[in-house]
Amino acid sequence: MSNFHTQHLDTFENPQIETDYTIRIRIPEFTCLCPLTGQPDFAKFLIEYVPDELCVELKALKLYMTSFRDKGAFHEAITNEILSDIATLLKPRFMRITGDFNIRGGIYTYVTVEHRKEGWQPKAPVELPNSL
Repeated sequence: MSNFHTQHLDTFENPQIETDYTIRIRIPEFTCLCPLTGQPDFAKFLIEYVPDELCVELKALKLYMTSFRDKGAFHEAITNEILSDIATLLKPRFMRITGDFNIRGGIYTYVTVEHRKEGWQPKAPVELPNSL
């Protein structure tokens, strides 16, 4: 876990700890640097998680995500680093992070990484009949 980046993260207690529910956070403006060229890489991130005891505070998350602005890293490495940092701090029941990186050289890159708390199993989804 990189101390420079995680110093920005803050948490609060999960207000519904007895319930499995999903928090989805869209981050449409993420920037880091290409480690080979130094040119900016732009991405959108989607963070989805089922909290356990803690939730991430959103302004702190924004500061954390902007702290990558001057960091050179491959898409795969940066997405995994973000998951590692946030999952280590929150210890969620489940977390999935997807980085949707803008086109570079005619190629789009999507990187999805997951964390699952040992022993946690999601409940089966409920299928409702279509009433229309």
